[in-house]
Amino acid sequence: MKVKLNPMFEQASGQLGEMVFRELRGETIVSRKPTLSGEPTVEQVAHRERFKQAAAYGKSALANATTRELYEAVAKNKNMPVFAMTVADFFNAPVIDNVDLSAYNGQAGDLIRISAHDDFEVLKVHVSITDDASDLIESGDAVLDSGSWFYTTTEAVSAGTNVIVNVVATDRPGGTAVSGSIKSF
Repeated sequence: MKVKLNPMFEQASGQLGEMVFRELRGETIVSRKPTLSGEPTVEQVAHRERFKQAAAYGKSALANATTRELYEAVAKNKNMPVFAMTVADFFNAPVIDNVDLSAYNGQAGDLIRISAHDDFEVLKVHVSITDDASDLIESGDAVLDSGSWFYTTTEAVSAGTNVIVNVVATDRPGGTAVSGSIKSF
């Protein structure tokens, strides 16, 4: 049910009796005061611990002037508090959308194109290439160019070799996404 608030409560936040007032994306939201009953489940305890880690990350991110400016700009565009933006970023790991191996022919200088995104920012994409026996052939960081990440191979692979291309995308709080692809030469 949507209710129009009396102008006296439009800027309210906090608790009044059994009601809790808070602002969410420029609107005042009213809800009942939450009630806690019984012992928390294992999942609840784990989530609370993760939230403590997110809050600690948020405090450290806001303590750094450069990082704070980055989050403030995005938070302003999304009309949300900057601390909430840091916590949301902590909880949302990056996503690897695509690992394009079509230009990788097993030669040094071939390109591997990676599409990855995050709710805030993907900071780094690392690529490692191994053989069937999990022996490392090469590894290194991809370079961001025009919205995609590109890794230039440095080692040639002999014919008849199966390789596994592992990609790890990392965001500002350290969340990761992993993708593995197999290619035969």
